Amino acid sequence: MKSPRPHPGTSLLTRPTLLFRVREWQDAASWAEFHRLYRRLIYGRARRAGLAHEDAEDVAQDVFKRVAETIKDFDLDPGRGSFRGWLMKLTQWRIADQFERRGKLPARPPATPRDSSTAGDTATIERVPAPADNDDEWDEEWRRHILAAAVERLARQVKPRHFQVFELYVRQQWPVLKVSGELGINPASVYVIGHRLTKQLKAEVEKLRGQLG
Repeated sequence: MKSPRPHPGTSLLTRPTLLFRVREWQDAASWAEFHRLYRRLIYGRARRAGLAHEDAEDVAQDVFKRVAETIKDFDLDPGRGSFRGWLMKLTQWRIADQFERRGKLPARPPATPRDSSTAGDTATIERVPAPADNDDEWDEEWRRHILAAAVERLARQVKPRHFQVFELYVRQQWPVLKVSGELGINPASVYVIGHRLTKQLKAEVEKLRGQLG
């Protein structure tokens, strides 16, 4: 008789993060959330590297395909470092693949060979150590990505009117009286809603940081 499957969260290895949940291919909801959260980051990186829209879309699809193939074994290889670092390296290599197909190959680290046993131009990204965590450009992209995703989650969780207050008062930094007059809300309510949703946004940011590795 099979032993019961451990409930997510019973250990660090089985914590109920999105990275854990997407190991189950049949979990369509988690995969949809995973795709929604990460696609913008990967696509934006590819576009900033100089790729056209279609090529950047191809990069995103290639990255998701490789993640799907390897995510179940990710924690088993500590040499990969953080998921964030590994995802950056994977994205960089897929961007390089797109340039290579068009005869415009950017510089690639010479110390990392390709696996001759792999068909096509799939790089042996699994064997590449994760890049340093102090990569300023990627870290800044990551912070913006996390914040944008947290704002989207917040918008779905609160009343539209309250989110409108938060958007104008906190994010756009309108004066309290201007927000109050524009939305027909008591100034004291503007303060309260702004403060409460700011705390809620911070909580969402921390939650996403834990879920997204």
